[in-house]
Amino acid sequence: MPNPNLNSDNEGLSPVEKEFENAIRPAALDDFSGQPQLIENLLIFIKAAKIRGEALDHTLFHGPPGLGKTTLSRIVANELGVNIKETSGPVIEKPGDLAGLLTNLQPNDVLFIDEIHRLSTVVEEYLYAAMEDYRIDIMIDSGPNARSIQINLNPFTLVGATTRSGLLTAPLLSRFGIKSRLEYYNSETLKKIIERSAGILNTSISSDAAGEISRRSRGTPRIANGLLRRVRDFAQVLNDSIIDIGITQHALKALNVDEHGLDEMDNRILAAIIEKFKGGPVGLTTIATAVGEEAGT
Repeated sequence: MPNPNLNSDNEGLSPVEKEFENAIRPAALDDFSGQPQLIENLLIFIKAAKIRGEALDHTLFHGPPGLGKTTLSRIVANELGVNIKETSGPVIEKPGDLAGLLTNLQPNDVLFIDEIHRLSTVVEEYLYAAMEDYRIDIMIDSGPNARSIQINLNPFTLVGATTRSGLLTAPLLSRFGIKSRLEYYNSETLKKIIERSAGILNTSISSDAAGEISRRSRGTPRIANGLLRRVRDFAQVLNDSIIDIGITQHALKALNVDEHGLDEMDNRILAAIIEKFKGGPVGLTTIATAVGEEAGT
């Protein structure tokens, strides 16, 4: 099975893991490491919106999982000094669910929709008027007595996050005034993130150890912080709670995380492609059969 320590998807995180993630999330743009151009732009956009006393333009964060899209969404609300309501695309099953969220927003509040690419078509179309004109139309009754009532909304900022921006329809995409892609982090930035997280956890970590973890984190802060937690476990039991290079290498070896950040299943997949299929191309189902794993895993 894939190494759970390398899971970079929000889904499946335990309550303890979610609590850990929340504890180490930066709350201000100045504390956010990496993505320098994106952060610089956001500072300008937010400052301009505050000067005008307006809601920030609707904002889309997209890119691979685990890079900070949810964190940035919360930071945007903090920097604007407004409330944030959080939900996800699959949770909003019908227009009434969305209407309940929108009508409870205060002026200039932020509505954050994670996995926004998973909104149903009917909900997405319902969102268009809300984003563009700050209004929604609600159907009352049904049949011959059906009628539409228009409800005006307070100005708000929709912040969407997606790992699959290509699945967003053109009409929805065009309604986001700010579109920002998050890129993978370099090792030096990840090292700073790991050292910051260790400080929040009151854990001693050497510079070499932080660098070792960063190099095996595949450019992803969530993976880096997940590995830090596991290495901390080894350090507390075997090394008087001190994370040095020795205990770090021991822990990562025990976790089957190699020098490239690949786990056992990653290497089995690569070996199958190279050795059994001569480097490919090869289909997903065929690879899954070759390594004895479900294709959807």
